[in-house]
Amino acid sequence: MIPQTGVSSIHPLNDPNAPLIVIASNRGPFTFTEQTNRTFSIKRGAGGLVTALSALAQNHDVLWVAAALTPDDHHWAQQQGDTVQTVEDMKLRLIQPAADSYEQYYNIISNPLLWFIQHQLWDTPRNPVITQDTWDAWENGYLAINRQFADTIADTVEESDRPVIVFPQDYHLYLVPHFLRERLGDQVQIQPFIHIPWPGPDAWRMLPELMRTTILTSLLAADRVGFQTRSDAFNFVQTCRFYIQHAHSRGSRDSIDYQGRVVEAKTYPISIEVDRVRELLEDPETRMFKSQIVNYADNRQLILRTDRVEPSKNILRGLLAYRALLERYPEHQGQVQMLALLVPSRMEVDEYQNYLREIMAEAGMINADYGSGFWEPVRIIIGDNYRRALAALQLYDVLLVNPIADGMNLVAKEGALVNQHDGVLVLSEYAGVYYELGEHALVVSPFDIYSTAEALHNALMMPTDERRGRSEAMRQHVEMGGTKQWFANQVQDALDAFTSQDKKASTPGTPSASKSAVSSTAVGTPSDSTPTPSA
Repeated sequence: MIPQTGVSSIHPLNDPNAPLIVIASNRGPFTFTEQTNRTFSIKRGAGGLVTALSALAQNHDVLWVAAALTPDDHHWAQQQGDTVQTVEDMKLRLIQPAADSYEQYYNIISNPLLWFIQHQLWDTPRNPVITQDTWDAWENGYLAINRQFADTIADTVEESDRPVIVFPQDYHLYLVPHFLRERLGDQVQIQPFIHIPWPGPDAWRMLPELMRTTILTSLLAADRVGFQTRSDAFNFVQTCRFYIQHAHSRGSRDSIDYQGRVVEAKTYPISIEVDRVRELLEDPETRMFKSQIVNYADNRQLILRTDRVEPSKNILRGLLAYRALLERYPEHQGQVQMLALLVPSRMEVDEYQNYLREIMAEAGMINADYGSGFWEPVRIIIGDNYRRALAALQLYDVLLVNPIADGMNLVAKEGALVNQHDGVLVLSEYAGVYYELGEHALVVSPFDIYSTAEALHNALMMPTDERRGRSEAMRQHVEMGGTKQWFANQVQDALDAFTSQDKKASTPGTPSASKSAVSSTAVGTPSDSTPTPSA
């Protein structure tokens, strides 16, 4: 943590030639804690996006716009007023959403409604149930805060003659492209990146027509939309052409022609910061956790998983597959340990609370059915400790990554980089990382407990040379990428568009359907007409 003396007020448009890069995200790069003397200590986030932006800021003028999430964040933002501040090496501006609006935007629309749709987790005979409260949350929460983000960005950059590139991050900010186009026209390049999976058209049927159309036409106001995988990009193209009148793919799998504009669907697979991860391996706390896990494993083979407690991570079926392994292959009893490092996530949402209870109950039953005084088949540790996770990832013999849906899953990449046991990856075909590491993993359907148990057995019994070959191939692949390169590729595509003589992909104007859908204050009654896909 650093004192607030590292903060200064600046004008973000101080270089008339260099492009200004704007990152917009729900969560910002810093957490502020107010001290007794009304100054603030500042803690930098450890996420990959923060790391990538730090590197980007060395070569570009970068501004980060985010929401104030804690009371102390709000106090810091109030103290700064409506100005851009430099914090460490980053320019930062926080919006201050009203508490009720933020609750609606985040805990009703973003989570669980959109998140569950995109991970295809709704129990559709029962949920979701779209009520008046949902529509109120859409109008007064999601639309309002997306507009607040866009207005803050526009207020900051609209007087600039420089190229401006805006990167809205993820499903929280789907409507920012529309509102920015409304304010700034073609003055800016807009390039959202969607970190979570984008499912095919069928999954979007459960979202009311007005909401669905508003989201899609807003994204079509961007210059390009970034995704984790080719499958996500293709699904976006298909969704747009199925639901949006006059949106045409013209035979393309990675672009949409809409109202005279060509919007690209680009693939940018996110990765990890290799040097930073390796640096943390030498941290004394990481070494301490490593020693503890070695003692816990006690020369037994270690099956590891490390996940957030989210239904999409498929933790419960992973436990059922482990139970099936112990039942079908009793020779593993007493010779293998499962360790699950689980990070609490969205515990204010009932579905997540219930899921954690089911996980703990199943783990307890496995230990009761198969354990002894000398052997605990599965241990679950709840808590957010990245160094403990890195310690465990060095030691696994099998890493189980079996999500129902996952944008990427960086745990698989971290494991491939740091593992010291030539560990085998058992990988769901529905994890985004499958497209990069699947060739060297044991691939399973996340719904197939029997085959997952067989894959665990085959991984435990795999010959040493084969284990080593698979492990080394994955490690080399991860070493070639990195978070810095992931973000640099996105920036370069936008810069190339600015310098290109062909400006067809950024024709001015806001789609009229988008304007009417987003700007409407009356939710109305969605039509029951069945959309027809366009060629």
